[in-house]
Amino acid sequence: MIALDHIVISGKTLDEASDHIASSLGVKLQDGGCHDRYATHNRLLGLENGIYLEAIAVNPEAKKPVLPRWFDLDNFNEKPRITNWVCRSKNIKFEVKNIFSESTQIIKMKRNQLKWLMTVPRNGILPFGGAFPAVLQWETNPPVAQLVPSKCRLKHMTIFHPEVIELQKKIQSFKDPRISFEPNDKVTFFAEFDTPNGIRSLQ
Repeated sequence: MIALDHIVISGKTLDEASDHIASSLGVKLQDGGCHDRYATHNRLLGLENGIYLEAIAVNPEAKKPVLPRWFDLDNFNEKPRITNWVCRSKNIKFEVKNIFSESTQIIKMKRNQLKWLMTVPRNGILPFGGAFPAVLQWETNPPVAQLVPSKCRLKHMTIFHPEVIELQKKIQSFKDPRISFEPNDKVTFFAEFDTPNGIRSLQ
């Protein structure tokens, strides 16, 4: 079984991704760190109920990796937006066997004191154009345990996709009343949050 772990907001730069979250929700993010394997870096916002938001971008100071960057960041050249979502599992090998294709690898990851296993497609692009979740398995306590509470809570996130029925069939074991799926001609995300500044949205 998989459960929501965090939501990914990509930007052409880390400042753009972070500013998009901060201006949308009216709260500041905390520094994250660097992912050396994929030459990316991030900032985080802790939410209630053990989940968080991740602002991520290519790290311009890092050497370009041999493999494609995760979350298809090699090809991201747009305004910052929600591009992906990540679920956690206690048995990532089971999830890969049952819901992923053979092109998906389980990668050992490390950032600062954090360690985890992560599903990463060889081409860097998650199924269904990114509407399909990445899955991780924490080997240490997750970062949300170290984040200052933002007093923000995810109310609901809608994932839009042209093949939404097939997408839901593929992850039918995932059940979360905060997440719903709707048909649309392109892949988009829309999330609403309770914040200290009232109800705010992010997309």
